[in-house]
Amino acid sequence: MKIKVDFDLCESNALCEAMAPEVFELDDDDYLVVKSEETTPENLENVKRAVAACPRAAISLED
Repeated sequence: MKIKVDFDLCESNALCEAMAPEVFELDDDDYLVVKSEETTPENLENVKRAVAACPRAAISLED
């Protein structure tokens, strides 16, 4: 599955980073960086939790 982020909605509040630090991180300027746009079997559940936790619904998954 592919990870999509709507950066116009993203508030960079780091909830996604807390849920899936292997995929998301905030840079030195507090902007969200997606380390990998593809999920893996190992990170899929964490990414799904990050999608659900995003307060602005800025993160989604696509087949």
